[in-house]
Amino acid sequence: QVQLVESGGRLVQAGASLRLSCASSGRTFSTYSMGWFRQAPGKEREFVATISASVGITYYSDSVKGRFTIARDNAKNTVYLQMNSLKPEDTAIYYCAASSIISTPTQQWQYSSWGQGTQVTVSS
Repeated sequence: QVQLVESGGRLVQAGASLRLSCASSGRTFSTYSMGWFRQAPGKEREFVATISASVGITYYSDSVKGRFTIARDNAKNTVYLQMNSLKPEDTAIYYCAASSIISTPTQQWQYSSWGQGTQVTVSS
């Protein structure tokens, strides 16, 4: 397992952009597929985006496709989530997670390590 620490969450206005970062410990970061999930108040945690190990194939939920971009820097052991055109409904705690599945896992049970989350609030 790896330890994950998210950062970058804050209060922004609708239409703004924000970049979240997730730093990982350990020397095997590149072998993990990485994902971002979010949990809004009163709702279940949901999948946002994932990037595979090795070749970096990406996959997004329909609600963020075209607005969010997931990327990874294996040299820095970090995964990013660039969020553009933010909407109030994007308000949530955002979690990054690591999976040993090589492809693009979208289910929470496929991830073995989780960060503590970072709060993103989008005001209207």
